[in-house]
Amino acid sequence: MLHLDFSRRKSTTFNLLCLGAHSDDIEIGCGGFILRLINETPNLSIRWIVFSGSGERAVEARESAAAFLKNIKASQVEVLNFRDGYFPFQGAEIKDVFEALKRDFDPSVVLTHRMEDAHQDHRILSELAYNTFRNHMILEYEIPKYDGDLGNPNFFAPLTKALLGRKIDLILAHFRTQHGRAWFTKETFEGLARLRGIGCNAPEGFAEAFHARKIVV
Repeated sequence: MLHLDFSRRKSTTFNLLCLGAHSDDIEIGCGGFILRLINETPNLSIRWIVFSGSGERAVEARESAAAFLKNIKASQVEVLNFRDGYFPFQGAEIKDVFEALKRDFDPSVVLTHRMEDAHQDHRILSELAYNTFRNHMILEYEIPKYDGDLGNPNFFAPLTKALLGRKIDLILAHFRTQHGRAWFTKETFEGLARLRGIGCNAPEGFAEAFHARKIVV
């Protein structure tokens, strides 16, 4: 098993771009990995963009992002108001956001949705990430859902039990509008992390997993 150590980059800024279609996507898909990077990576700068958030969902998105990023000075959070479920029909406007982002931010790593995700909004962001950032490392995170579209990931980020617990506590605390959904539970998030921990022999048994299509060393 090959290990990639981001913590060794001590002399240059590490730019992390986090893309989420909806208010809780980033936290669910890669919140633990982000918390790890904040703890372990010097000179970390994070750009966090939620593409669909309005009303109470926008408030939740901003408060959650602030909680996840409270220990990092170099961060920028944006919550946009594209219509949930209609991203394929707003493609030109969303593409404009990516083009502006490309001119303004050069990411070391991009975290986005899995390209085969069953949700159309998720797929659009993933496709545009590859279209825009062609010479960058892109890691596709996974979102558990009714569609049962989880695949076989090939990039793993082990988490300590404490770090996973913090991720789950923050998600449950900040996304109160989602508490009525059957899948939105501690058991869901912990169960998936346990399965991914098995998949990489994680020291404490938990991990987040990603799909990496191209990695150049």
